[in-house]
Amino acid sequence: MTARLVSRWLSDRLGQFFFVENRPGAGTNIGTEAVTRAPADGYTLLLVSLANAVNATLYDSLNFNFIRDIAPVVGLVRGPLVMGVNPSVPATTVPELIAFARASPDEINIASAGNGTPGHMAAELFQQLTDLDLVDVPYQGGAPALSDLLAGHVQVMFDNLPTSLEYIRAGKVRPLAVTTPVRADALPDVPSLSESVPGFEVSSWFGIGVPTGTPKHIIDKLNTQINAALADPVLKARLDGLGNTPLGGSPEDFGNLVADETDKWARVIKGSSMKK
Repeated sequence: MTARLVSRWLSDRLGQFFFVENRPGAGTNIGTEAVTRAPADGYTLLLVSLANAVNATLYDSLNFNFIRDIAPVVGLVRGPLVMGVNPSVPATTVPELIAFARASPDEINIASAGNGTPGHMAAELFQQLTDLDLVDVPYQGGAPALSDLLAGHVQVMFDNLPTSLEYIRAGKVRPLAVTTPVRADALPDVPSLSESVPGFEVSSWFGIGVPTGTPKHIIDKLNTQINAALADPVLKARLDGLGNTPLGGSPEDFGNLVADETDKWARVIKGSSMKK
């Protein structure tokens, strides 16, 4: 939801620069590879996300090296996931959920939108830090996963906050924690998961990249224009209402974020059985 919002908004605001072309498939790898092979002229941009940092380690046979082949332009937005449970789960806090999972390990199924998605990575990190072994249930997308959480077929899910927010407010999903180090303005009474699981931090983020070799003056122009767009108070208010924060900054700032996230998720993946 957040990615679509930002993509549509930037496309409308910066239409003289680009239009949105969806290239879904293979966990964003199809679209990413298409951009790595595009002319480095500033006319083909990539909506970069957490998946790109994850896939660098998750997949062994990619036809590109993301860090080498995509140059950072600017970060767009960053926001929390929310750890939600079906109201039938006898836990109202993260410590209570951990205790219940340890006492009844076969009764907790944890859903995700698919292998390597932000929710799946959050679930894997949570299990590693708490030494739990829950039943991972990957779906082909977030919508069916959330539907089964609402129906009680699965008990727990890390979901993008904007997607779950309406169900939380309706009492159909019980939020236990948000995944960023600070609480979300959209759910001020919901604690950060790191308050009970030290060292836990996951956020969903997006930015813009271009093929390596794109001239610096083009990258700088895109960076300046997108930073100006992100300063728009209308977009900022909309993102704040969804629990997200505009990033902006320099190409180097975004490059550092991508590198840090790539290293972080490499460690998590290597400590799991997730590799493709």
